[in-house]
Amino acid sequence: MEERPETELISIPATPRASTPEILTPSGQRSPRPASKEAKSSTAWTPTSFISPRFLSPIGTPMKRVLINMKGYLEEVGHLTKLNPQDAWLPITESRNGNAHYAAFHNLNAGVGFQALVLPVAFAFLGWSWGILSLTIAYCWQLYTLWILVQLHEAVPGKRYNRYVELAQAAFGERLGLWLALFPTVYLSAGTATALILIGGETMKLFFQIVCGPLCSSNPLTTVEWYLVFTSLCIVLSQLPNLNSIAGLSLIGAITAITYSTMVWVLSVSQQRPPSISYEPLSLPSFSASVFSVMNALGIVAFAFRGHNLAMEIQATMPSTFKHPAHVPMWKGAKVAYFFIALCLFPVAIGGFWAYGNLMPSGGILNALYGFHSHDIPRGLLAMTFLLVVFNCLSSFQIYSMPVFDSFEASYTTRTNRPCSIWVRSGFRVFYGFISFFIGVALPFLSSLAGLLGGLTLPVTFAYPCFMWVLIKKPSKYSFNWYFNWILGWLGIAFSLAFSIGGVWSMVNSGLKLKFFKPPN
Repeated sequence: MEERPETELISIPATPRASTPEILTPSGQRSPRPASKEAKSSTAWTPTSFISPRFLSPIGTPMKRVLINMKGYLEEVGHLTKLNPQDAWLPITESRNGNAHYAAFHNLNAGVGFQALVLPVAFAFLGWSWGILSLTIAYCWQLYTLWILVQLHEAVPGKRYNRYVELAQAAFGERLGLWLALFPTVYLSAGTATALILIGGETMKLFFQIVCGPLCSSNPLTTVEWYLVFTSLCIVLSQLPNLNSIAGLSLIGAITAITYSTMVWVLSVSQQRPPSISYEPLSLPSFSASVFSVMNALGIVAFAFRGHNLAMEIQATMPSTFKHPAHVPMWKGAKVAYFFIALCLFPVAIGGFWAYGNLMPSGGILNALYGFHSHDIPRGLLAMTFLLVVFNCLSSFQIYSMPVFDSFEASYTTRTNRPCSIWVRSGFRVFYGFISFFIGVALPFLSSLAGLLGGLTLPVTFAYPCFMWVLIKKPSKYSFNWYFNWILGWLGIAFSLAFSIGGVWSMVNSGLKLKFFKPPN
């Protein structure tokens, strides 16, 4: 008779641990779980690590079900965040390896740019007192609304609002939120990108003229051709796959913005002021003209503070857990960024107005520096300033275009249920770059509409976040917090209407144009 062994071991493969599935994206990123977690030791404890083959054989299936049900429960109560698989295919949420440093780079790159250079134009209408007061109030106001957006990113347990429009839909409703937020955010992204092409192309032309000087050959490039050169450079850089991948460009943009902002106001202050300078607000023929010009100037101040339409997107690039939420590194990076933003905006506004007064041209302090002191400042120094502006415009184009790229790819992946290939992704970005170029050629005055742009997009920065806080967080009715946010929100809407009217009126009425400079002989 054949003897059987006393114990028979059954080999059953271990059940893999429950985790968020990873999808290989076109850029090679594994998302949404950060790749660094893969490098952890396989002996690290997980909810299923104690289930060995010997222990699992009699109760494997029930235990697995219990663990899966526990994971679903934790998602429901907010200890785990439910992730949309489609987010792993889109450029904003494709990589979630961001940190506080990336947040500082992105916020600084988005927050400082060409709009800072036209702040002295607003001071020409407002004067010293009202100019400094309005700039200070706007800075504090937008810093508060940025804090609101950072806190609302994960206001609902288990849910991340990765885009500004998603947060607006959660606060105002699906349809109303889309109508309220889509136009100003797209206008900020696409309009800013178009304005950057115009300013970048014109600055490249000035840089070439300064460097070449009288030795320039005949048949130089026209302004439109310089726009095309700049657009081509933007398209090449836009092939970087996702928001985290442009962190290096954002760092370059931040450094160049701080450098050229400092150089512009230092060079302006160090030169002799024009003899006919005056610091009195520009006198206008009628009371209505004065009111509308002040509204337009305040719109320019409002437009100086941009980037809130990218706050949710920047925070979406960071990993977030119940123990380590994403709002902590995001707010750390934002505080550092806005400290440097203040160091750029206030000296440019105050120093520029001190140097040129109400003789400031409508193009801003950079045009004034070139017009008044192109013969007084060494050519190399002046050329370096213009070159830094070009680098900053190239970097800013990428971060402001990323939400548009995300929308294109979201539409494609929704229709096809698959990620964009490299060729499709590149095609979208080439198409968008040249569309922006053609809009810029058709509307070459777009870069000078700072007052109108500030009025139209003001709710995104100053009004909507206050309303969202009340509707999502639901503070006690009639409390200070409730009154404070409702009042700020409606003031933002009122200012938006007033600034927009002032911007339109100043464009159509030739009597409200600023005094243009006359370059010295």
